Order: sequence, then structure tokens, then C-alpha cells
Amino acid sequence: MVQQQTVVGVAQVGGVQPAESRTSVVGRLLVLLERAASRGCRLVVFPELTLTTFFPRYWLPRLDDADGFYEREMPSPETAPLFDRARELGVGFVLGYAEMTPAGRRFNTVIAVDTDGSIAGYYRKVHLPGHVEERQLAHQHLEKYYFEVGEEGFPVVELAGLKVGLATCNDRRWAETYRVLALQGADLVAIGYNTPVGGVPGMAPEPHRMMEEHLLSVRAGAYQNSLWVLAAGKSGFEDGQRLIGGSCVVTPGGDVVSVAAGDGDELVVGTYDPRVAEPYRAELFNFALHRRPEHYGLIVERTGHGEPVVETLAGRS
Repeated sequence: MVQQQTVVGVAQVGGVQPAESRTSVVGRLLVLLERAASRGCRLVVFPELTLTTFFPRYWLPRLDDADGFYEREMPSPETAPLFDRARELGVGFVLGYAEMTPAGRRFNTVIAVDTDGSIAGYYRKVHLPGHVEERQLAHQHLEKYYFEVGEEGFPVVELAGLKVGLATCNDRRWAETYRVLALQGADLVAIGYNTPVGGVPGMAPEPHRMMEEHLLSVRAGAYQNSLWVLAAGKSGFEDGQRLIGGSCVVTPGGDVVSVAAGDGDELVVGTYDPRVAEPYRAELFNFALHRRPEHYGLIVERTGHGEPVVETLAGRS
């Protein structure tokens, strides 16, 4: 049976200020969800840590002082209207938030909700960027301080009849993310993010380069793995820091077919078509035919740079 085309949406969200309530943010998400349904979308992707300001930019000496940024249940009383309306509209969604488990563990989490309102799965962020220590900066990147590394790896869940790979923000910069999801048969990858124009440790490009590097990451991941990518970002100014936006839909050919035009709340729409990936999966990136995992051991054996290990041909008969 040939899979049909599916209209999908990327919900870019303008800056969420520290004083804005979850109820207010969810109200904004409902507007985007309604807009998506009116455009025929069956799936909508929201950004990373959508429900609050990006609090890892602040240093709080005690982790307990950040407890108000975390969700202890999903759906919660504040987020339940989003789940209810999605079920009524028949639209699935992917939402990023800060999770506090019953045992008090903290994760940068993504929840996937199907068109009937049921929870299809979760993902806890693996590639945490930034640092742990106080660096006396106006805007920091303290994800390693506020979150633990997810332990379950990269999942693929079924949403709106599609196999959707889950990842978030910094994961999009790592080749392994897309490859692991592609090897599980993902049709597309949903990625939310919060990327500032400046202030990311290890990155000091000119401002225009931030957008280029973002698009390079999602385009390369899509192309090298024959995947569609739905990338949803926060955007505009959030508590004095500018976020890049650039929410987009990318094809398995690496083409950006839809992209946000502004810096505020905006719906970006695309049409997922399974036929676009077919020629890539059949020939150029036919994994079963061309991959040679016996030569990729170094990828899982090492985390850092090291000495060459490839044996040369010199001296062989």
C-alpha cells in the first residue's frame, strides 16, 4: 500500500518572557494548533522548552530555585487544553518541555501526542550543550547543570500514521542522531530548538552564520539519511536574548521547502510526500546495499579525538 501525502506543520513560537504564565503560552499554542488544523495539518511540531523562557541561560545557585520551570506531569492542568483540542481537531503534536520525574530527576524532554490525544512516546535529550559551572555571563548555556543526559536513546514513534523520529535542539548538529533514527525506519524527524544569536560556548560566528549553521545541520541530516525534517524554533527576543528562528520543513533531498518569514508566532506548513525519499533510499543511500558498519566501530568506541588506527597497505602481499 502506497503511503499518502500528509500535510504537516512547524509551529514557530516568539520569545516567552519570564513573567508569562503557562496558561498564556498554551493559549498561543492553541492559536497555532487551530491554524494548523485549518490548513489541513495532521501533525504539528512545537519548539524545545516551549512552555517557559529558556531558563538555562540563568545561573541559579540552588537547583531547587529552578523547580518552577519544570513539569511534573503531562498533561498538567495548564497544558490539558492543548491535548484536548488536538484530540478534537485530530491533529498530533510534538512538544518540548522541562521534565521533573517523581524521583526528582530533571530532563530536557519531548512528548509525542497522536491524533486521538494519546501519548505515543517521549524523548529525553541526549546531546546536552553548554557547561555546568557559573561563568559570570549575562546569558549562559547551563543545560548540563539543569538536566541529566537522557538514557533511552533516540525513539521513533507513530503519529498521524507516520514514523516520526524524536530529537531536540543540539541533537540536530550531530550526524549520529539522524542515522540512528533512519535505521529505525523513520519517515521524518521532529526537532524543536532554542538557538541564540550569540553566547553559545564553542561558537562565535558572525550573527548571520547562526542561521546558516542551523540550516546546514538540518539539511545535511535530511539528505544523508533520506529523511524529512520538521524543525521548530523559538524566535525573536526573549528576556534580552535574541533567538534565531528559522523554523522550516526540509525534504530528503536537503531542500528547504518552507521556512518562517518572521520572528514571532508563525505556522510553517509543508506536505510530506513519501515518494520524495524513494529514489535516495533505493540507490544512493540504500543502507542495506552500501553501508559497511564493520568499519564504523570507532564511532561508538571513542568520544574524543585520538590517534589514527587504520592499517596501511604498506608491506601487504
